[in-house]
Amino acid sequence: MSDLASFEAMGGKPELVKINKVFYDKVYAHPWLKRYFTPVTQERIEHQQVNFMQRVLGGKNEYIGKTPPMAHRHMFISEELFEVRQALLVEAFEEVGAPLAMREKWLNFDNILKAQIVRKSPQECTPRLSTEGVINHLKP
Repeated sequence: MSDLASFEAMGGKPELVKINKVFYDKVYAHPWLKRYFTPVTQERIEHQQVNFMQRVLGGKNEYIGKTPPMAHRHMFISEELFEVRQALLVEAFEEVGAPLAMREKWLNFDNILKAQIVRKSPQECTPRLSTEGVINHLKP
């Protein structure tokens, strides 16, 4: 089965839209995670994430944006913060009844992503601009 056929068998883009809506409702309501997302509207980040994950999961490439390491280089994302985010993603999968194949493929990619964006300290981050610092929101 081709990647595209596999992606479509998992529910395709409509499934990604459902998952991301529930997931980002949780993210934007979370007292710690929401601080990282406030500069961007929820609608915009949902759209970007749907297009990004569509490409990652074998669908059509409609993503026009930075790679995860570039997009997150200026943010201190600790192991704990990443795990909180991933727990919300798993909750979203469960709430929408996402297909097991999609969950597994997505979480496998998440583990690759984790190695690229999780840092041990804010000093490992790189500000985007010389006039900006590293984004590091303390846990409430």
